[in-house]
Amino acid sequence: MTAKSWTQERAKIASLSRFKKDDDPAIIKARQNLKALKLEEHVRNVVNEAPPLTAEQADRIAKLLSPTQGGGC
Repeated sequence: MTAKSWTQERAKIASLSRFKKDDDPAIIKARQNLKALKLEEHVRNVVNEAPPLTAEQADRIAKLLSPTQGGGC
């Protein structure tokens, strides 16, 4: 589990949404954080269930997560 869970970020969005419009920078940032936290949790779960990877496999997967490497992100 991350230091800040996606459920906490979702609650933050709900709270902000009571007083701010959808295009407010704080809500936009909170939604981006929510997506990143959910992705982080998903990746962590997949990695924990995966068999050991070769160095080449791990490198290929790491490149997918690096936007500067042209991994499609």
